[in-house]
This record gives sequence, C-alpha cells and structure tokens, in this order.
Amino acid sequence: MIRDRSDRSKDGPARLAKGVIAVAPPSFRRERALIRRGIWPVAGCDEAGRGPLAGPVVAAAVVLDPKRIPKGIDDSKRLTAERREELFEEICATASFAVAFASPARIDRDNILRASLWALERAIHALPEMPKHVFVDGRDRLNTPCDCEAVIGGDGLVVSIAAASIIAKVTRDRLMCALAQDCPGYGFESHKGYSVPEHLEALNRLGPTVHHRRLFAPVVAARERHQAITVETSVTAVETRFSGEIATAV
Repeated sequence: MIRDRSDRSKDGPARLAKGVIAVAPPSFRRERALIRRGIWPVAGCDEAGRGPLAGPVVAAAVVLDPKRIPKGIDDSKRLTAERREELFEEICATASFAVAFASPARIDRDNILRASLWALERAIHALPEMPKHVFVDGRDRLNTPCDCEAVIGGDGLVVSIAAASIIAKVTRDRLMCALAQDCPGYGFESHKGYSVPEHLEALNRLGPTVHHRRLFAPVVAARERHQAITVETSVTAVETRFSGEIATAV
C-alpha cells in the first residue's frame, strides 16, 4: 500500500499528485488533545469476530504509553498476520490492556451486537485503572463510568483503537487455532470460523460443534440437515430390524 506522509491530513487519507488515494495510518492526535486538557488515562477499544459462524467475540481495551507507542500500529485488517503478531508482542510489552470474551452461548442469547458491546464494556472494566475517556470503534457508545466517544472507522483513525484491534484479532486467532485441536476437520486454524466455502462444507458434512453460533443461518441449516439425516437413519434401522424379525418369524 502506497503512503505519502508529506501530503495528508492528520486524520484522513493522503492524496497523491496523480490522483491516487493512499491511506494514512491512525494517529495519536485525539489522545494527545485529551492529555493537554489533563484527561488521562485514555483507552481505545475494539473487537474481533462479529462475523464468523463459530467461536467467541473477543474485545480488547488498550491504554498506550505516550512515550512508548510501537511504530507501525494500524488497523489490524491492513496488516499481515506476521506483522500483527509482532505488534501484539510490542503492545503487550509497553501498554496497559485487557481482553474479554462473549461466548457463542451469549451471542445466541443476546444477539451479536449486544454481546459485542457487553464484551467491550467488560474489557474496559478489566483494565488495571479505569480510564477517564474511551474511544470505541463504530457508532455505538458504551455504558461506562467514564466518557465514551464512538468513532466510525476508528481502527483506521485512532491509534489506541488500532492497538486494541490488533490485541483482539491476534487473541481470537490464537484461540481459534486452539479450538482446531479439539475440533479436527473444520479448518478453524485457517479460516478462524468465518463462512468461507471450506468451513461451510465441513459444517454440512460434520454438523455444528458446541463452538458454533446456533442461531446463525448456515449453522441452523446444517443442524436441521443433520437432524433429518439422524432421523432417517434411525427409521431405516428400525425398518431393517422389523423386516428381519418378520422374516425370522415366518
């Protein structure tokens, strides 16, 4: 991705001379403005895993050290897996952070939006010190004791949110790789529970696991299909046994 640091707004994309738009990295501008007003700590929070068919939503809250912000922090979606892992270790070593999970059961009970907001709030409350201000990615403000500011596209604008996106993404990816050991054949280690063709094929072939979100449409369809197969197999077994008993009696 092309970046030109010489010609960009502080919070927006850079425009190159030939009309190509390059995306600027997130900045610490909003956090620094709060620090100048005496507001600190300031946290950024984000989640990973709203879209998959399996696994939890993972939320993270991060308070960066203004004097030790790792270089290269960006929206986790713009980074390679290798770079995310590197930045994950650097953020953990220099910042305060907390992680919270919303299980598939909670997602089914509350719906994905409410479960995600619940996990984000839990992550903030789990920080070593309650922040004075929170930036959260998206349009929904959180129910927190401190001021909360929702920033649409915040993981690409606010570096604290971007750091949280990295912590959430890497944590969830590692978790899905661990679940792959318990559920072989589903490919969790590669697609992380998203609805790619490989996952849908395994879901239809093997049926849902306890880690799948039971109310998501492809999971519902796979469960109904397997229930129908189970009933059909049972009926066939009974008919075969009954026919055998009749033949023996005759």
